[in-house]
Amino acid sequence: MSTRSAKVAPVNAPQPDVSAVPHRSQTRRRPRRARLVLLYGLLAIVLAAGITFGVQTIAFYAHHATTDDAQIEGHIDPVLPRVAGYVAEVLVHENDSVTAGQALVRIDPRDFESRVHMAQTALASAEAAVAVAKANAVAADTRRLKAARDLERSVALRKQQVVSQEAYDGAKADADATAADHETALRRVAAAEAMVAQKQADLDYAKLQLSYTTISAPVSGFVSKKSVEVGQFIEAGQPLLAVVADRDVWVVANFKETQLHRMRAGQAATVEVDAYPGATFHARIDSIAAATGAKFALLPPDNATGNFVKVVQRVPVKLVFTDPADAARPLRVGMNVTAIVDLG
Repeated sequence: MSTRSAKVAPVNAPQPDVSAVPHRSQTRRRPRRARLVLLYGLLAIVLAAGITFGVQTIAFYAHHATTDDAQIEGHIDPVLPRVAGYVAEVLVHENDSVTAGQALVRIDPRDFESRVHMAQTALASAEAAVAVAKANAVAADTRRLKAARDLERSVALRKQQVVSQEAYDGAKADADATAADHETALRRVAAAEAMVAQKQADLDYAKLQLSYTTISAPVSGFVSKKSVEVGQFIEAGQPLLAVVADRDVWVVANFKETQLHRMRAGQAATVEVDAYPGATFHARIDSIAAATGAKFALLPPDNATGNFVKVVQRVPVKLVFTDPADAARPLRVGMNVTAIVDLG
């Protein structure tokens, strides 16, 4: 036998206790049970959160009406010329801030200045005609008075049989003729004065037309949709640009007709503007439209013809802001918003 024989364990050596060692299946069950407990716990939390959210949502919509079919509205004033002519100056650019009365566009004024000068000349001529007519009237009145005195003397002398009937008739004819001449002269004065009034009106109109060559901003706001350039010939009433008012904006929210039964003017509302996430603006209902939006469409639906399909209509509701304007978050016309009305 080799000297490197294996060592033989003693026969009486103690054996390991197999029952004390965990079975492999038992070691697998414990983490599985822990995962199940964790999963059920998470499900319970999610279920509780869902129920809470659902209850809160139901309670919210029971007392509120909301719509995202809403926009910021405001005044957009068109700038239109009142006279035709060539554009000499354009004094603003797109999106410029302007104040009410500020000059925006100037039309070449030379033709209109010429009309003013012509009207002034015509007025001066009419005033001179009045002066002549008044002088003629004074002269006619002098002749009338002399003829009237001569007639009085002729009447007295005729009674005394000093003058002949022919002389008396001549004096009477002269008195009548000079009185008629004086009356005619007075009418000419009146006509000349009426002409002065007409020429004065023509002058005022020419000056008014001249003033229209400077086109001013109707309100304070911002220039938008500018389509006028220097040298362009423009017609009266042609759109040149628009001024979007920088204040007095509101919301037009199109609520479903089924949401209106508890809605009243004066109810509080909140507005969430898409451009300012997280910001809330306070408002109130100002008025509710008297007709649905579809009735103002270019081609309103006619349910009396064709196949009828009932569609829930939307009614415009005007909301006015109760918060002061925030310069850091300007509300621009056309912005999309979500409107929420507290129905109480």
